[in-house]
Amino acid sequence: PDPTSFKPRDLQELLFIARNFYDLGEKDMHHFARFFTISVADYLDQYFKSDVLKASLAGSGIIGTGLGPMSPGTAYVLLHHYMGDMDGSVGAWGFARGGMGSIASALAGALQEHGGQIRTGAGVEQIIVERGTAVGVALESGEEIRSKIVVSNLDAKRTFLGIMDPKDAGENVVAAAKNFKIRGSSGKVNIALNGAPQFDALPAGSELVNGFIHVTDSVERMEHAYDDWKAGTWSKDPYLDILVPTYADPTMAPPGKHFMSVFVQYCPAKLTSPEHEGDDWTDESVAAFGETVLNQIGKYSSNFRDLIAHAEVRTPREIEAEIGLTEGNIFQGELTLDQLMFNRPFPGYAQYRGPVKGMYMCGSSTHPGGGVMAAPGANAAREILLDLNRPNTVPEDEGDD
Repeated sequence: PDPTSFKPRDLQELLFIARNFYDLGEKDMHHFARFFTISVADYLDQYFKSDVLKASLAGSGIIGTGLGPMSPGTAYVLLHHYMGDMDGSVGAWGFARGGMGSIASALAGALQEHGGQIRTGAGVEQIIVERGTAVGVALESGEEIRSKIVVSNLDAKRTFLGIMDPKDAGENVVAAAKNFKIRGSSGKVNIALNGAPQFDALPAGSELVNGFIHVTDSVERMEHAYDDWKAGTWSKDPYLDILVPTYADPTMAPPGKHFMSVFVQYCPAKLTSPEHEGDDWTDESVAAFGETVLNQIGKYSSNFRDLIAHAEVRTPREIEAEIGLTEGNIFQGELTLDQLMFNRPFPGYAQYRGPVKGMYMCGSSTHPGGGVMAAPGANAAREILLDLNRPNTVPEDEGDD
């Protein structure tokens, strides 16, 4: 809801939230308010003593953010990664058979089954606005496609600063989009292996390799990795979130082979430290970043290096160029308190509607943010149906809130 609105719908939703907040009781009200402002390190210190356990849990509080584990607000990022459910199991994650690309294929198939068409290689140059209403899009090829509704899945910066005329967006929206925090902080390395990696800390045949493997042993070590990012370079002792999905889904690799997915924190969108002499990312520095990651894994797996068939290295530069995420930010905007709920992407535009009639946003720059959950799209669809005076046919899920 919009807290500045006096519309009956917004007032009703605000009253619902207020009642639930009141029902928490005085003690939990305090915990709730404090939770959104403290660091994931401080939060975990309240419940755990083990440095290794706290470090492992803290990883979900920094992934995809330009913040360290000791930065205020990261406790919420931890919650963001665990608030969903998989088949009723709260906090559980699931595998998509065939890899994450199969989810995109499933979405595309559902759209096509309902008569939708997908155009690839058709970049949008600008949203066409006539008399204050979005009426279609102009493609980079010069072709124009007319439509009653335009929905952008791009992040807030690419939408309002990239494909909208500043005169159509308005100076307030342009200013808000420029100030929207969407800093790149993560890298990715995809590795094809000629066999199963053996992690030295685990006995041979251990089932623990089926799950996530976190390379870290203390929150302080993770904070030092963040220091490198703040200095304008990649972490020389990075936090790694490793998964070998071929243990659960052998279809992702040929028989006897494996695939390793490595999420790396931290990796900046631009190299600004003195050691790089203003060169920013080059093919050489990308390769050096990749070597840092491979060497880090090799410290914990003695046979890892011998198994490497190919490594694909992705810094924020590659992620932005290939996927279109500004600075390679996986959440299309940081999940900080000033960019959550009715502030996402910014005040006045948190209900999925753009600055002109007939224009909407449905990506992770909108509430409730990033993740493979489709909540922003589901919420946007409900608002579009409401404006069209059509029945709400979108399945309801409390996670959309």
